[in-house]
Amino acid sequence: MRRSKTRSPQWQRRLMHPPRAVIDIGSNTVRLVIYEGTGRAPETVWNEKVAARLGRDLSETGRIPEEASNEALAALARYQLLVTDRGIDDVQTVATAAARDAENGAEFLAAVADLGLEPRLLSGEEEACNSAYGAIGAFPGAEGVVADLGGGSLELVSIGGGDCRDAVSLPFGTLRLPAFRAAERDLGDTVREALSGVGWLQSHTGPLYMIGGTWRALAHYAMVEADYPLTDPHGFTLSVEQAREHARTLVEAKPDDLVKISGISAMRAGYLPDAAAMLLPLLDGLQPDHLVFSSWGIREGLLYSRLTDLQRGLDPLLSGVHAFAEPRDAPVVDATRVAGWTVDLANGTGKRNERLRLAAAQLAAALQRVEPNLRANHATEWALDKRWIDCSARDRAMICAALFGSLGRTEVPAKLRELADDDDLREGLTWGLGFRLARRLGAGSRKALGNSRLRLKKKSLVLYLDESRAALATWPLTKDLDVLAEWLDRTPKIKIGEYGSEENPLDDPDD
Repeated sequence: MRRSKTRSPQWQRRLMHPPRAVIDIGSNTVRLVIYEGTGRAPETVWNEKVAARLGRDLSETGRIPEEASNEALAALARYQLLVTDRGIDDVQTVATAAARDAENGAEFLAAVADLGLEPRLLSGEEEACNSAYGAIGAFPGAEGVVADLGGGSLELVSIGGGDCRDAVSLPFGTLRLPAFRAAERDLGDTVREALSGVGWLQSHTGPLYMIGGTWRALAHYAMVEADYPLTDPHGFTLSVEQAREHARTLVEAKPDDLVKISGISAMRAGYLPDAAAMLLPLLDGLQPDHLVFSSWGIREGLLYSRLTDLQRGLDPLLSGVHAFAEPRDAPVVDATRVAGWTVDLANGTGKRNERLRLAAAQLAAALQRVEPNLRANHATEWALDKRWIDCSARDRAMICAALFGSLGRTEVPAKLRELADDDDLREGLTWGLGFRLARRLGAGSRKALGNSRLRLKKKSLVLYLDESRAALATWPLTKDLDVLAEWLDRTPKIKIGEYGSEENPLDDPDD
């Protein structure tokens, strides 16, 4: 069920993609995800799954059980109605290991087609590469190996240069691992032997990108153990030694204890010990630099793989912030204007900080649309808890500091100091105080910014105002200028008159 329509005026105005959906028929779960937002940073607006466990009997019977098939088809019939009733024309339906490996897989897919869907059976290599595209899209410039752990298989893909290089699908899915562990032969030997037959694994370098719900459950476990201040496992990293330590503990863990941990469902709690047992020899064979956990996988990879080169080159953080802030009446053109007006407050440490500063400027503008008593909570939640792509823990902390600065604060939540150093946090606060001054100048007026200039001198912070805007130079503008100048250890000055050249005639020689 994939149809194409001309983009409606509604979506053209918003510069965003129409809703699109992915129906993922996996060995463990059958899931529908509906996305909106931009092409480069799709936002999940509906996520529903049924744990039909189509691949649960593959090791014994080689077939999809009738009960599991019926449960999956009932869910898929519902999904077909959901996307139809919502008028979603772009729907990708894909099936992976269970339908691929089961004797009755073709029969099952025919039943799916009878529902009005158009299922596409992915080969092992296609499944692996689409999962890898999820990591490539989530981590621009990623070089390393993707390990996507599903119910029926483990996909390993070498990535680099924005593309998949080599891929292999191994039968170590979470539904099959119990049989491997119960066998007389040691699971570690079985995994190591399988890896030894994959020649390209010996030459890879870089991190191991961990994709799949069970790996995310491992990340949640590690985050709780470390008292980590963020809630989203996307982008969370572990050293190889840390991963080994956690895996050794989890191998002997009881699911009843694991399910008590936030972020670990009963289903994942049951799979974690077996996955941990498989992870130990996997680390021995791959010898990655470190582990990076990704919440983007095959579904996001399917969307990313369809983007043009130009779309892939867009900044996913800025695209995501744009999609989030634009409907909140905080257009990126205004944020760009504010970022330019406050450019003297940037420390000039490069492109990465500049993208953060622009993202923070747009979020700070959106924050002003929130009721005042809610702004501090939203500043924390938007910066630290919302899933931003290509945004590290340090980046999140700097954005959070900027949002607090935009509220006129010079203190930040203590947990930010676990994510970024004092210099970074001070930088973020400086941005935010500058955004506040820009907004205060003319209540967010474009004319006010266009008829003024802010300059940081050796001894002073100077606000230049055109004669036509002289009446703005009073309280509370002067208060916010004083706060920012004191924060920067400068003397605040306001100069009114004509200006427009780099060598301003209003400047004092001792500035």
